Amino acid sequence: MKPTEQTLQQISRALKKIAQKFPPHDEPSLLTDIHLRVSQDSGELVAFDDEDQEITRCVIEQWIDNKEENFYTQVTNLLRNETKKMGDTIDSMGIMKPFCFVLEDEDKTTVSDLYLADDDTVIIGDDLMKGLDKDLDSFFEKLMSEPS
Repeated sequence: MKPTEQTLQQISRALKKIAQKFPPHDEPSLLTDIHLRVSQDSGELVAFDDEDQEITRCVIEQWIDNKEENFYTQVTNLLRNETKKMGDTIDSMGIMKPFCFVLEDEDKTTVSDLYLADDDTVIIGDDLMKGLDKDLDSFFEKLMSEPS
């Protein structure tokens, strides 16, 4: 699914609406995550806070009745790219850091962490942790095999 210009504009508008709800100020909100839920059937993109209170919603027409198997992978990439483009706006939101944009499916199951900000550290995506288990296992095996 190649995103249309309208899809990109709708995603950008939704992210801007979220940022408007949390303007920068001296006393940041204690909110820790923004949950983005996407529906493959209705095409809805809905943002919630930690207490499951709706922040904003929109319908992405291109996503309505989308039956592609890799739908969430494609949506993850789209949302990740759009949050990255809006990094300055997102980083200045009036939310106490660290905070995270999390993509969830209709059942509230986490699909992916899209954007994690922690003061001067920003991690986009979960690719940074790939292979870490294997590296740690190999380090441990090497450490245990060395004579004391």
